[in-house]
Amino acid sequence: MKLRARALELLVFTVGAGTLGSEMAAARLLAPWFGDSTIVWANTIATVLVALAIGYSVGGRLADRNPNPSSLAKIVLFAALLLAAVPFVAKPFLPLAVRAVEQLSIATFAGSLVGVGVLLAFPLFLLGMVSPYAVRLSVESVEDSGHAAGRLYAISTIGSLVGTFAASLFLIPVVGTQRTFLIFAFLIALATIPHLVRRDSVKSALPAVLVPIVILGLTALPTGSVKTVTSNGGEVIWEKETEYQYARVVEYDDGSRFLELNEGHAVHSVYNEGEWLTGAYWDEMLSLSYAGAEAPKSVAILGSAAGTTARQFGHFAPETRVDAVEIDEDVTKVGQELFDLEDQPNLHLHTADARPWLQKQTRKYDAIMVDAYHQPYIPFYLTTKEFFALAKDHLNPGGVLVVNSAHPEGSTALEKVLTATLRTSFGDAVWRSDSGSTNTHLIATVDPDADPVASLTATAESQPAELAGALTDSASRLEPGIRGGTVYTDDVAPVEWLTDLSLLEVA
Repeated sequence: MKLRARALELLVFTVGAGTLGSEMAAARLLAPWFGDSTIVWANTIATVLVALAIGYSVGGRLADRNPNPSSLAKIVLFAALLLAAVPFVAKPFLPLAVRAVEQLSIATFAGSLVGVGVLLAFPLFLLGMVSPYAVRLSVESVEDSGHAAGRLYAISTIGSLVGTFAASLFLIPVVGTQRTFLIFAFLIALATIPHLVRRDSVKSALPAVLVPIVILGLTALPTGSVKTVTSNGGEVIWEKETEYQYARVVEYDDGSRFLELNEGHAVHSVYNEGEWLTGAYWDEMLSLSYAGAEAPKSVAILGSAAGTTARQFGHFAPETRVDAVEIDEDVTKVGQELFDLEDQPNLHLHTADARPWLQKQTRKYDAIMVDAYHQPYIPFYLTTKEFFALAKDHLNPGGVLVVNSAHPEGSTALEKVLTATLRTSFGDAVWRSDSGSTNTHLIATVDPDADPVASLTATAESQPAELAGALTDSASRLEPGIRGGTVYTDDVAPVEWLTDLSLLEVA
């Protein structure tokens, strides 16, 4: 009797671990296609909770009709098989889901909800049956029911904690998303064996043992590229599920390399051997940092990715101190390996979250650049008046703050919010520059009377021809910031809703 009780507790613990571990892995599975925003996480959590709730209800009813451990084990074994299939179903399904979202003009909310629902709902519904079913099997008398239920739910919750931390801190970073699903599916299937194997029947052992072996064998399969197909025929030469995101480097026939993160709808760093200006928004970031009182002698880049802008400074202004801050160490490393982000005397690489890093600095800068926004995920704490006040406090007299505001084509909603919020610290000394259909740069000057157009034009005269042309182009695009936005604060900054509604509005 005690052995049966322990086996049941092990099953409950393992299912709890697999349920939450799969939830963590599911969010990572969606990130390359729908991003890693709060909305995507909310959809993932909501799907899990709904599936579990229905499972609790159905499982309780089935347990009353047929309180048999082998019946529960068969349900769990089937759920383990479905869970193991999730990463393989995701490979063809998620690209189709993205295309459907684009064709139907549905924003991230609906797309990610459908994605996670199709992939996870049914296996988690089956796993949701376990707790009430296990309680029914454990209750020997009415007087014992409260104790039995409390013990099993505590075991399940401890399992969930173990699964959450095992997935996020170890499995996903070390073995990847696909094998994380398979490992949890294997452990769940393994825990069913004591309930399926009967002494009087050798045949009963076959499915109980065969399923875990098959799932374990699947872990030996190569994971391949998460996103092997590129829209322009490029080749994925590096990819990794880092601690923070899915990242890949795509190389094209002309030798150019692009860094893509998560959803892959935007490029976060570029590299062409022997070239420093890109013809894209990074040139604007570089140019606008020269819009202060003089050419910058110190620069902080918050969100440096693989270092395109840092590399530009190394070429055009090697004497300028550059603090390049990137939260993802793997992205910085690939910048050094594949994007020619060489260690230079005045280049200082920092692996840190931008705002906490800036908070700790005693140094002030001539220019601070914020390049940490990307659709559909924008860190809300880098859009608030408290953050912009912090940035201003770290600027030298005559310094400038440059913000790259990526946005859906044709939308100004985010720009209005950022501009209004910037004005709480910089007054009317906020300017804008359209550098592309989906990029608007905002520049704020410490000196309220500064004229960044005149500064850029004057500085261009003393720079090399290539950089001088970029400075002049930037000067020609500058105009006063637009009005009409809401001020964001650390307490209220609904940037996820803003970006999703902007996508719907444009659609």
